[in-house]
Amino acid sequence: MISNIERYKKDLESLVRRGSLLWAAMQHECLGKQYEDRVREQFGKEKADAFLKKLPDFKSDYQGWYSESRTLIKQLLPDRLSDFVRHYEKPKPRKAITYESYRIDDYLQKLRVTRPKPAWEGLGENTVVDMSAAIPHFEQQLAMVKSVQARFESSLFDIRQLVQADLFDSELDAAKELAKYNFLRAAGALAGVVLEKHLGQVCDNHSLKVTKKDPTISDLNDLLKGAGVLQIPEWRSIQHLADLRNLCDHDKKVEPTLDQIRDLLNGTAKVTKTLF
Repeated sequence: MISNIERYKKDLESLVRRGSLLWAAMQHECLGKQYEDRVREQFGKEKADAFLKKLPDFKSDYQGWYSESRTLIKQLLPDRLSDFVRHYEKPKPRKAITYESYRIDDYLQKLRVTRPKPAWEGLGENTVVDMSAAIPHFEQQLAMVKSVQARFESSLFDIRQLVQADLFDSELDAAKELAKYNFLRAAGALAGVVLEKHLGQVCDNHSLKVTKKDPTISDLNDLLKGAGVLQIPEWRSIQHLADLRNLCDHDKKVEPTLDQIRDLLNGTAKVTKTLF
């Protein structure tokens, strides 16, 4: 089975490759013949024409690239997530659309702002801002994705979370095997350990100080909700998983059901893959 580290590296290589093509497509759309001439001068007419024909449609392909990149930035470079999103989303509030306030979302709508020329300049319009204003924003997003990729080549990169993710996957697989052979209480207890460890790591990721020496799932869940990392529906879902874990660990009078254990296993797997 491919490790999480190798999977992340392949995903990043794909995102950088696709992002580079999107960047070229954006320039082609904004600069037209000027960009075509530049590419032909660099690569020659035959190679340049073949390259230009293969460029993606930015509007169609960007959203998928953005969603995947946002997820990886959130997990591997969380301190830059707000910057990454800021280059896409329109600033709030925005009193006027200017070069400084233009964003990629405006580009996707092909937004262009003009104003009439002064009388002494004759008829026509002057451009206040056009789609080219989004090019620097996408360049910054692509640079962030490339910076994540560079971390994999650095000996200073902390791979603890990636190794931990592999371990969690293995432990959940073991819990599923226990459930398969009707060792329900043991399966639930193991899943609870995985959930507790992951929530502790999420608290570390967000620099949240855990005051209790041996915090429970509920303690960590409350801390994350209080810090705004979790919304109410997510908090309730994790609290339900905590109740199921407690049933397996503490309540010896009531045996957990197979459906309850499946809920705990599936819920834990979802949290470890979506909450960082």
